[in-house]
Amino acid sequence: MALDKDNKGSPGNIIAAVSADKAGNHYQTCLIEKIPDPCAIVIIGASGDLTSRKILPALFNLYLCGAMPDPFIIVGCSRTRLTDQEFREKMEGAVKSSGIFAPSEWKNFCSSIHYKTINYDDLSSFRALEEFLKNPTKTDKSRWNVLFYLAIPPSLYKSTVRMLGMSGLSAEGGNWSRIVVEKPFGRDLNSAVDLDRSLHEHFEEHQIFRIDHYLAKETVQNILIFRFANSIFEPIWDRRYIDHVSIIAAETLGVEHRAGYYEQAGVLRDMFQNHMMQLLAMTAMEPPSIFETDRIRDEKAKVYRALRPFPVENFNEYIVLGQYSRGIIDGRMVPSYREEPGVSPESLAPTFVMMKIFLDNWRWQGVPFYLTSGKRLAKKLTEITIQFKQIPHSMFRLTLDKEISGNRLTLGISPDEKMTLTFQTKSPGTEVCLRSVTMDFDYRQGYTGPILEAYEKVLLDCMLGDQMLFWRQDGVELCWSFLTPILDRCEACDNRSEILLPYESGTWGPKDLR
Repeated sequence: MALDKDNKGSPGNIIAAVSADKAGNHYQTCLIEKIPDPCAIVIIGASGDLTSRKILPALFNLYLCGAMPDPFIIVGCSRTRLTDQEFREKMEGAVKSSGIFAPSEWKNFCSSIHYKTINYDDLSSFRALEEFLKNPTKTDKSRWNVLFYLAIPPSLYKSTVRMLGMSGLSAEGGNWSRIVVEKPFGRDLNSAVDLDRSLHEHFEEHQIFRIDHYLAKETVQNILIFRFANSIFEPIWDRRYIDHVSIIAAETLGVEHRAGYYEQAGVLRDMFQNHMMQLLAMTAMEPPSIFETDRIRDEKAKVYRALRPFPVENFNEYIVLGQYSRGIIDGRMVPSYREEPGVSPESLAPTFVMMKIFLDNWRWQGVPFYLTSGKRLAKKLTEITIQFKQIPHSMFRLTLDKEISGNRLTLGISPDEKMTLTFQTKSPGTEVCLRSVTMDFDYRQGYTGPILEAYEKVLLDCMLGDQMLFWRQDGVELCWSFLTPILDRCEACDNRSEILLPYESGTWGPKDLR
């Protein structure tokens, strides 16, 4: 596939990517808005799993799409001692495992990969990195533009940021310097504020990218287009017509290799403070006055401010906590959470939460939102369901002996990227019999071109300096303000073992609040 980097003809300077499928058919896509400036992508913690599974495959696929800067370098950094060649070979294996390997392209790509050993609290190793990034032979700048990706445990964020600042790597002059921080952004409100204070000691807000890859999923972004670019839905998108909203992010996987983290976090910190709250905001926000980064983030913040304080005094009426036990997943027996390697046999970490919340604003007053996330559930599924109210008066009350179900709209995020609308029709025949039918739209229907996956999109946006798909600190703090009393109630109560309900792996959890 080739990109015309000089194409300025389409609206918004959208660059047309022209390619051909295996059958020789050509297509055009609005794949990439523009190519980033030349830069260095510095991955701190590059020997870890995140780099191998997500970051390097994403960067290589951006390269295949013609979306990487020209020139660029990738610098892996961690405490592990590796040569450039050893790191390149490790990354080659990771990219091959991802299924997107192209041998001829890899040869050119990997020549831009380098490796530097650093210690996260050793200033001299960061100064050596700063010296390495002074490379005027590649660009017309005295130092590379640089994107720092923190692929390290949250416990190392503060010391690493301090080293970046003290070494001068955070400074901007004729070049830009940006930092990418993975969730979790703290573990409660106080720690989130403390982390933000540490970041701002050395980086300005425009340099900080708090990543949430859920926001970069095409179907999540499409929620705003669906709501605000179609006149048939927005007029009924409120308390007058909607009975309730259900948002679910279910996994069939267990804790896997993340026991050390999960024992400290649990599902509330792992999923609710970030992914679930972002899906809530996209579903419930008001239309911004213009499609612009801070206008959109302003509207999301308004949703978080409207969250009704959680009624911890009636805890069990508004939340269900669970932990998976043994069960069958994909035809095989899987262990309970407490039997997973690295998990305490007496662990009280929740792996399932279903929560009923309300928004105290004009649009949503009285409409319950059910947020559900859990591990070892019956199906891998992320979707948003809008359940409309039943019709207010039935002309069929003397004809039909059952209630008429309300319409239902489902926005599929993963694995099925689609929208479905359920409504009533008459079954064929002389008798009046109703049946529910579904109108389906597959997101990729009629499209055969390349699609940027979530990590590819966020990495590209980081290089472009576009923060629309990233958290702003006020949103982080508002969400922690809502969740911290719930966490305190969960972790301080004497009967925690009683409210943490077991559920069999392969089911949909312990019980339903609806």
